[in-house]
Amino acid sequence: MITLKGPSIWLRALEPEDLEFLYKIENDETVWEVSNTQTPYSKFLIKRYLENAQQDIYEAKQLRLAICKDKDFRAIGLIDLFDFDPRNKRAGIGIVIRHPLDRRQGVGSEALELLIDYAFSKLELHQLYANIDVQNEASITLFTKFGFEKIGVKKDWNLFSGKYRDEAMFQRINHQ
Repeated sequence: MITLKGPSIWLRALEPEDLEFLYKIENDETVWEVSNTQTPYSKFLIKRYLENAQQDIYEAKQLRLAICKDKDFRAIGLIDLFDFDPRNKRAGIGIVIRHPLDRRQGVGSEALELLIDYAFSKLELHQLYANIDVQNEASITLFTKFGFEKIGVKKDWNLFSGKYRDEAMFQRINHQ
């Protein structure tokens, strides 16, 4: 699928072989703050999720793609469209790169650019939004680089390590 291929990465559908990768990323507590995860996932549940991953976005209301480096089938991250609302033509968008060494290498930028283009040109969405912890400067920088604007702050929204933190909502409108 050329639509989801960039100069150095490509986005692909999840495969049964991604079980171990998904298990590690979903159970990595250092990622839980950005994914709003609070409990571990079993391999059984992740395997069932993968078995149903063939549903299209209109059925599942979600599209989760693996981020792969060019010429490599191995996933290094995930990028999602979630809460897909075809009637109002909008979806949430989120991204996570598993290993810190793969971050700040342009992978997230390239993946986000590919998925934004896909969402606006192929799915014909009117808007995308992202919920980002106000202390997550890397994500704020990434999303604002692609035209997302902060439209509000949810006060004391998420509880981390016994302290409440604010979450900002960012939105990008497709003006085409």
